[in-house]
Amino acid sequence: MIKAISYWSLNGGLEGTRAIDEAMAEAKAAGFRGIELAVAETGVLTPTTDRKTCESYAALARKHGLALETVASGMSWGCCPTSPHAAVRAKSIQLHRGALERAAWLGAKALLFVPGAIKIPWDATFGPVRYDDAMRWAHEAVDALAGTAEKVGVDLCVENVWNGLFYSPLELAQFVDSFESPRVGVYFDVGNVLGYHQHPPHWIELLTSHIRRVHVKDFKTSVGNLSGFCDLLAGDVPWKETMGALRAIGYDTTIVAEMMPPDPTLLERTSRAMDRILEL
Repeated sequence: MIKAISYWSLNGGLEGTRAIDEAMAEAKAAGFRGIELAVAETGVLTPTTDRKTCESYAALARKHGLALETVASGMSWGCCPTSPHAAVRAKSIQLHRGALERAAWLGAKALLFVPGAIKIPWDATFGPVRYDDAMRWAHEAVDALAGTAEKVGVDLCVENVWNGLFYSPLELAQFVDSFESPRVGVYFDVGNVLGYHQHPPHWIELLTSHIRRVHVKDFKTSVGNLSGFCDLLAGDVPWKETMGALRAIGYDTTIVAEMMPPDPTLLERTSRAMDRILEL
């Protein structure tokens, strides 16, 4: 498996302002073998970034000896695919079409996609959206993007995230299967599952080949809210069983640590913890 770090874990990453060359150099120095860039409406990588710039980022990854296999998008939080407003939903699809194209120009193989929300824990102004409406609009968004994903050769990976959708791996698998597209899959976030009071290895066992990419973070169930996210190995994720489940389904590609907010020693701490986790 490829030990990778999220661009959001670096200073300036959440704002989209950290220079890509600097981010890659820092990731490499901390011992990571890959980096997950992030596309946003503004910043160093956007849905309108030109092809030459994207290809220059791919060249930087090669220079630093880093895999650049995945791209994340947080654009759904500000422009939600399940917004009650049709214009917002249409804009979200347009933004993510651009993101898929840029991911392909970067040489990436997968894009993380948040398919919408019922409520957003950190945005009290959003929702609640009725569940059936949200599921219908999320399906419309993925259906609209699947063709672009197939055209550019990038997997569109739906994430299990704190958005009020997909509390069950069975529901998530059924959702993905409904598209009949080889490019639609799951971006499985290990730490997010504990917030649902569920067991990460069971999700892996049930999702199996639907899982195209994996995020790792840790979570303290005794806290139970957003403050429960913590350093790797400091929470309640059953890491040995989780890694065993991933190996059992044949998963052997990127493991991306998505740790926030950044701090001066976060990358070094995370890199050491991931070394221990990957040995389990």
